[in-house]
Amino acid sequence: MRKLFLTFFYSGLLPKAPGTWGTLAGLIVAWFIVQHLGFETLFLATILITLVSFREIDLYEKEVGEHDSKEIVIDEVAGIWLSICITAATTPIYFALNFIFFRIFDIWKPSIIGRIDKEAKGGYGVMGDDLLAGVFGAICSGAVYMMIEKFI
Repeated sequence: MRKLFLTFFYSGLLPKAPGTWGTLAGLIVAWFIVQHLGFETLFLATILITLVSFREIDLYEKEVGEHDSKEIVIDEVAGIWLSICITAATTPIYFALNFIFFRIFDIWKPSIIGRIDKEAKGGYGVMGDDLLAGVFGAICSGAVYMMIEKFI
């Protein structure tokens, strides 16, 4: 059950770029949550999976003896969900912008995102960089979306 949760329904087990697959799976689920249950539900789900993930990641890392295993993608799910909640994305374009900017910050790991990734241990390190990537991604998504609406 832990592996099902941490790999977000095994999307983290797909070959090549499991983080991108996990983000895409999270994005699709977020779309349905927002459309049918609203942003409040997505935000509460983000908080819930984040809190549960801290402990579950710690336990999983002790089991497998590896920090931040590539198959763990629940952190990407929490990050993209947070980005969507911050921007209140409602259109496919806005969802796409959140996806693109979140992945850029998650892969590039500039500034404090990279420091958290390298220095924080256990579940806090695994989740922390992705949550910050979600915040930075949301800021960039919002800025680009506002420019698109204003000038196009």
